[in-house]
Amino acid sequence: MKTISAAFVKAKKAFSPALKDKTNPAFRSKYADLGACIDAVDDALLENGIAFFHETFEDTTGITVETVFLHESGETLRFGKLHVPASKQDPQGYGSALTYCRRYSLMAACGIAPEDDDGNAGSKPVQKPVPKNEPIKLTESAVADFVVSIMDAGTMDDLKKAFVTAHRAAEHVADAEAQVRFEQAKDKRKTAIQVEMTGQA
Repeated sequence: MKTISAAFVKAKKAFSPALKDKTNPAFRSKYADLGACIDAVDDALLENGIAFFHETFEDTTGITVETVFLHESGETLRFGKLHVPASKQDPQGYGSALTYCRRYSLMAACGIAPEDDDGNAGSKPVQKPVPKNEPIKLTESAVADFVVSIMDAGTMDDLKKAFVTAHRAAEHVADAEAQVRFEQAKDKRKTAIQVEMTGQA
């Protein structure tokens, strides 16, 4: 692993922050999409003989991928599997989960972050009222983020907080479809937590 390790360290010195060039219509904040994350690292990796790809795995509830670095010498670096549940069981839901999963897997593998940290601001709905004749829906990326936060809840209190945050964001822009998906995710995670609690009793 010496060749790829040395090449990766050299490439990392040239990594850039992932530029936040996409706007979430539900919040006064921007986010870095998958393309921005790739742009931040791809040239530096290739200049040092490294190509990356995302290996996918069979998954009945969502998407599981692993970022893999392949060096021209034949050596590889693997960074562990990342699972993201699909917000809904259709091509759109799985496509959104795949994009989300690839984005965060790549950022974790490369050790990069968006150009600034507005995570706290991104959890607060915009207070400016939305005109009734201009309905706005949450982006698929935003919905996926909220679903993941709901499904990652470890306790009933955590679940309640995650659901309330997601539901308020969808309610603020009158996104009925997103509200339904958040309700479904909440019910699914609530059942899972109850099962876990019963098993521990």
